[in-house]
Amino acid sequence: MTATLRVMLDQLVAPTEPDLAEASRELARALVLGAPAGCEVEAIAPAGGQGDLSDVPGLAGIRRTALPRRELSGALQLGVGTGIGGGMIHSPSLFAPLVRHDRVHDHDQTVVTVWDLRPWEAADELPRGAAGWHRAMLKRAAKHADAVVVPTHSIAARLAELAKLGDRIRVIAGAAPLSFAVPADEVGRRRLLDLPEGFILLSGGPAHSDGLEAGFGAVGASGIDLPVVVIDTPDGHEPAVAELASAAGIPERSLHVRGALEAPDRAAVFGGTLAFVAPSRRAAFPWRVVDALTLGVPVIAAQSAAHTEVIVDGGEVVEAPDAPLLIEGLADALHRALASTAAADRLAVLAGDRGRAFSWREAADRVWQLHADL
Repeated sequence: MTATLRVMLDQLVAPTEPDLAEASRELARALVLGAPAGCEVEAIAPAGGQGDLSDVPGLAGIRRTALPRRELSGALQLGVGTGIGGGMIHSPSLFAPLVRHDRVHDHDQTVVTVWDLRPWEAADELPRGAAGWHRAMLKRAAKHADAVVVPTHSIAARLAELAKLGDRIRVIAGAAPLSFAVPADEVGRRRLLDLPEGFILLSGGPAHSDGLEAGFGAVGASGIDLPVVVIDTPDGHEPAVAELASAAGIPERSLHVRGALEAPDRAAVFGGTLAFVAPSRRAAFPWRVVDALTLGVPVIAAQSAAHTEVIVDGGEVVEAPDAPLLIEGLADALHRALASTAAADRLAVLAGDRGRAFSWREAADRVWQLHADL
């Protein structure tokens, strides 16, 4: 008898968050590649949407719901019928049918994932209604989920304070995309993105929890005269990011702001990076930090529970009680990192060593084991 793991892949047909879409695709690919004997992977996806599931070869089938993503999202929040059905369901997000089911007799089980606690800790930074949807879905998960996956132990501890989940929380980290590497045509890709060679890299937008104000302040205070590149800036927020950089003393000619990038372009950007600065202290999985570690790029990060757990000894983690001291600490760490080739090379080696700890194949194996245990 074949056991079918049904994976929610709404982000591949109707993406709302680039990192979540990439994580969904990479986990699904790894689940297919690592399927145990007698097991298969089926996709669940909303009706309509502009994307498709061709990026995940080897799926045993695709079950489309009758509702498009927006309507399906509302139905899931209310717990009304969606036509998704039962079985083993794994969702890379909270987007799942969290309703009463019988795991013991019918072998139905539902597992969801929480990557970022911004809906609870910085709700005002999200689009209207988004934070409410996440909070409502976590309440439903507390009632009906068989397990909730989080990427770090620190987020697990915080989530346990937000919802009565008991021993149902499981820690399974994310990773950079499968085969993530600086492409052979990296220089050409950076030229097409109109980026210079040899720069300091940051990630995010003007939201306070992204920490760009501190990041720019550190670059300005470091005394290092290098271009600054920012990726993952939401569309339309480029002027606000430029204002933050200008306030920190970074000249307009030195700043290059880009949005979310596909993996090959993103890897090419990291290929031209001298150091990656991660100033955010939000309780979230630091995707770009993991990218940097995977590619052996020196990492300078603000101390946070997530950064401490993910980076360990793979980079410089700066602890500071307030913003001015954080800026000073990041600036000093950045200056030391780029003071000599030997210092930069040392951090690059440490980053690369730590980066090998993150793997979607390992994550998929742990997901399969989780469902087997349930």
